[in-house]
Amino acid sequence: MAWHDVLIVGGGNAGISLAARLRRLGAHDVAIVTPDRPHRYRPMLNYVAAGQAAMSELTRTAASVVPKGVTWLPTTAVAVHPEQRELELEDGRRVGYGDLVLATGLEEDRDAIPGLAEAMDAGWARTAHLESQAEGMWPTIRSMTRGRVAFTVPPEPSPCGGTALKPLFLAVDHWREQGVLDAIDVHLVTPFASVLDLPFVDHRLEPLLAEARVNVHHSSTVGAVDHEARSLTLDGAGRGLRLEDVDHAFVVPHYRGPSWLTPLAAPDGVGQVDVDPGTMAHRSAPRVWSLGDVARLQTRPSGGALRRQVEVLADNIRAQRLGEPLGRYDGYTIIPVTTDRRRLLLAEFDRSGAQQQSTRLVDVTVPRRALWVFDRYLEPVIYFRALLKGRLVP
Repeated sequence: MAWHDVLIVGGGNAGISLAARLRRLGAHDVAIVTPDRPHRYRPMLNYVAAGQAAMSELTRTAASVVPKGVTWLPTTAVAVHPEQRELELEDGRRVGYGDLVLATGLEEDRDAIPGLAEAMDAGWARTAHLESQAEGMWPTIRSMTRGRVAFTVPPEPSPCGGTALKPLFLAVDHWREQGVLDAIDVHLVTPFASVLDLPFVDHRLEPLLAEARVNVHHSSTVGAVDHEARSLTLDGAGRGLRLEDVDHAFVVPHYRGPSWLTPLAAPDGVGQVDVDPGTMAHRSAPRVWSLGDVARLQTRPSGGALRRQVEVLADNIRAQRLGEPLGRYDGYTIIPVTTDRRRLLLAEFDRSGAQQQSTRLVDVTVPRRALWVFDRYLEPVIYFRALLKGRLVP
């Protein structure tokens, strides 16, 4: 049976960045379990959906992003056996480990909203959160000149769920430029009492939504989709409200952790790994860690949050072996929101929801063209050339 000192499950941002960081810190035997499929820089999917980027810009092969010196197991994990400190692979093999890091990300659960899968298969419901659907959104947005459209912010946990506002603002700005916005009835369904339940940024977003005459349904989620009637039924504060005759619904599905992680999941029903939110160590399974979207870190998942998570977790794996105190992750996360097709603002905050801006030079909650340029053009370069190489970038 094969054995590795540090075994990482997941080849997304979390897994690749951590593997590279561990190698930079001197770890000699790091292995990563991830299938041989394209690696995506997922934050750019929203720009693909708005016609501002091509899928090729955010895509690399798995082989090209696996760090040098890291053993790649191009397969899928199906079970973990923490008592034996072994990971089971889909072909039945088991791999032993010194430390195990779960960085699988979350899986979409389209069946959690009855009727959503059928509407997506038919093409009138889409989301930029799914790689298979992002490219189809722009032709839809560009061709729309009248009718009713609905956008949703998903309930947590979700991969940077707040960025679901990006397609809305980008679409509204396009329709405004084309002179058709007044003929389009735009709805936003959000699970929060305000737009994102972040007062320091909501006061920027609310006037923009009002100016575009977006009908906002607060503290609500999509409870069901009627494919034949092309309607959405809301839950939460909007329970029972039915949006009829919806031409296009941009609905982000619910998310949950992979089912095979259930024995290590927190008892809240969404399948995230039950870790100490500060140290990222599993609460009961020794030498098991988790980071990224699949970890129950009591903060909103985002790619930007991983920079600090990777730094803390890489140091903690070393510190535990040396008997040193473990560092703590404060829950820092970030939500970039485009407010039109050339401006963007940043919501940076900790797990309590308190603002935690990373620079004092400018107020990043003010929509700025420079922030849009950074998010659209510079962040992808930093991601592929630095973060996936294990370099820490402020």
